[in-house]
Parts: sequence; C-alpha cells; structure tokens
Amino acid sequence: MSAATPPSLSSARSAARLAAVQALYQMEVSGASSAEVTDDFRAGRLPRGEAGPFDSEPDSDLFQHLVDGAVREQAHIDSAIAKHLRGWRLERIDAVARAILRAGVVELWARRDVPTPVVIDEYIEIAKAFFEGAEPGFINAALDACARDARPEGVA
Repeated sequence: MSAATPPSLSSARSAARLAAVQALYQMEVSGASSAEVTDDFRAGRLPRGEAGPFDSEPDSDLFQHLVDGAVREQAHIDSAIAKHLRGWRLERIDAVARAILRAGVVELWARRDVPTPVVIDEYIEIAKAFFEGAEPGFINAALDACARDARPEGVA
C-alpha cells in the first residue's frame, strides 16, 4: 500500500500512526499476523526513513501499541465504529479507511495523554494521503463520533 501524496510526517508519533495503519491494512488484505507485520516494521519493510514518507523514525512503542490494541480489541472497535456509520456496513468501507478508523479508535481509547483533536487530526491527515474524495471527511465524522463515546468528559 502506498500513499498517493504522503503526509509530512515530521514526528515519530505521526510516522508510527501511518506505519500502524499500513500494518493493519497489510494484515487485512494479506492475512499477515501481527507478528509478521511487526517483523516487517522492524526490518524496514514498511515504508520508513529514506525508503518511505517518514521524516523521522517511527515511535516503535506507539506502533506496537496501536497494532496490538487493534488486533486484541478488533470486535469491540468494529462495533464502536459500526454504530456511527448510518446505513453503511463496516465491511463495505475501503480497507484503508477501516485501518485508519481502527488505529484512531485504539488511540482514542488507550492514549488519554493525547488530546482528542490531535488524534483526530492525525488520522485525517493520513486519510488525505490515501483519498482525494469524501473519505477524509467521513473519517473525521466517524472518529469524532467515536471520540464522544470514548471520552464522554469532552472531546476538546
């Protein structure tokens, strides 16, 4: 999977988010395990450094946290996303969009140290790298709705 116009990923966290989305996509379309995509990440086979769109080395702890969380909680994550899709089934959404949403929800749930707008903005930027149409807005709306559920104390 390659982005049409890679986002500017100047931070290690931003790079880790993109790598996690790529890993989740790879797992879905190829049937790879989380161990295989983690090995690919560590071996540099997911785009990184000069070979990919990253300006800095990805935060490997965040990458692992996002991938492991998405795998461990996939059924729960998918249910949380699906209830906000209004007439769409999650299976009908593009695999890249599903990977973006899953990683975003994991971060909303488990990384309270990252402000909600930062999480949502980061995944919108990733979506913009892969989609030119309405998908970034769709991802924005879905993550915003999931954030209201995940962080009822406020999404600011």
